Amino acid sequence: MPNYRIGRLSEDIKRELSALLRDLKDPRISPMTSILRCEISPDGSHCKVHVSALEGEAATKETVKGLTSASGYLRKEIGGRLHLRKCPELHFIADFSIAYSAHINELLHKIADKRVEDAADEPETDEE
Repeated sequence: MPNYRIGRLSEDIKRELSALLRDLKDPRISPMTSILRCEISPDGSHCKVHVSALEGEAATKETVKGLTSASGYLRKEIGGRLHLRKCPELHFIADFSIAYSAHINELLHKIADKRVEDAADEPETDEE
């Protein structure tokens, strides 16, 4: 029978961290911070938290520094809220995948616009 505990725990930690971010007073932590995903080790002792800030790469790096300094408080709060005997150690990682995907989307739109312009510039021919 499969064990779903790690998956449930990672989603619970993600949800609680998202709620706790609103209460943190550190000015380094961006108000537009998103928790993208949490990866918990199989033994449950470590948790990699992938974080992104909408303001950009520099804001994401500063947010990671702020969250790393608050990791003890966050770990204590998560352990209390989820009633964990042993709360995993939190490791925050800057994730730029949202900015990268927006850049790729912009490039694709430019290609599509160029194709539309090229199709409009070509003369229509009747081939029968």
